Amino acid sequence: MTTLSAVRYLIEVDAERCTGCGLCAAFCPVEVFALDITALGAAPQGAPPTIVAAEACWGCETCAGQCPTGALRVIAGGAGAPAGAAGGAPAGASDHGAMQQDKAAPLPADRVALFADWATTLKDVLQLRWEPVAISLIPVGEALPDVPVPDERLRYCQSLMAARRGVSLMMPAARHACPDGTSILGLTEMPPKLASGELYLLFRKLHSIEAARRMVHERPCLPPRSIEATVVTPLAQAACEPHVVAVFVQPEQAMWLLMSSSYYTGHRHDLHASGYNAQCVETTLLPYQSGKINVSFGCYGCRAASDIGDDLMFVGIPTALMPEVVRGLVELGSKAIPQSRAKIYLPPMR
Repeated sequence: MTTLSAVRYLIEVDAERCTGCGLCAAFCPVEVFALDITALGAAPQGAPPTIVAAEACWGCETCAGQCPTGALRVIAGGAGAPAGAAGGAPAGASDHGAMQQDKAAPLPADRVALFADWATTLKDVLQLRWEPVAISLIPVGEALPDVPVPDERLRYCQSLMAARRGVSLMMPAARHACPDGTSILGLTEMPPKLASGELYLLFRKLHSIEAARRMVHERPCLPPRSIEATVVTPLAQAACEPHVVAVFVQPEQAMWLLMSSSYYTGHRHDLHASGYNAQCVETTLLPYQSGKINVSFGCYGCRAASDIGDDLMFVGIPTALMPEVVRGLVELGSKAIPQSRAKIYLPPMR
């Protein structure tokens, strides 16, 4: 059985640095903070925020990141920290925080070998620096694979970055730190500030509330609380059947992956990318739901919260397409890829 205790957080406010600007309260997606308002309808000059819902803290650190004077710190107390610290399971996810389920049977050896072979082909032909990542979305009620659960909360995009470096992670809702991605992937309900588009205006990522609402409306989401956990592993070490394979690539490598997918059919791709919700929507959920390959250029969140390089983009491939992609890649790797990389049509420099 797997038993998870809550990850708790201590929120520290440096009263000497705090100017009472209210950005922490404005940006917090789950209403952890409140400002004391005077009869004139404004906060007293320099008055620090009041922590009114410590138990709701996700540890996303948006408040600390937006504080102009560095007056806030969000400190992970670890699983089972004293009740005096802030935190617990994310809002709407307390049952996941105490999740107990049987372990799934290990993958058959032939499937493990197949996934490892796919990973080797991708890495060798494309000359990838990073491990391809196997992504699984475990529905509520299904047995869970034997994959480590982190002690701290991570954003979904951060878990993918860890997996490309060789780390395997399983994260129920109580281990996800991003309310947006967590709700998009069906682990929780979406907080009102995100559902309304309000936070996108505060971040100045969209021009108007109408634009923000349209962006939220058009992106796909899985039904709330339909997914028990996300599982990410290096593809060569897959612990359960992956739904999507994520590949972290430079643009030239992404081109070859798209060509590999078209090698036997000549089909041209209809790709969906926006710069919003990159890893959760564009790399994972769109391929998961559509059964089609998709690309992403990243988003504000994944680039601000991870070590992903400016030269990288992302390709999500539904597992059902992987045999075709791998076969096509091998064919392209026999001639087209090495010739292109050798610049055979580039005239000699004079």
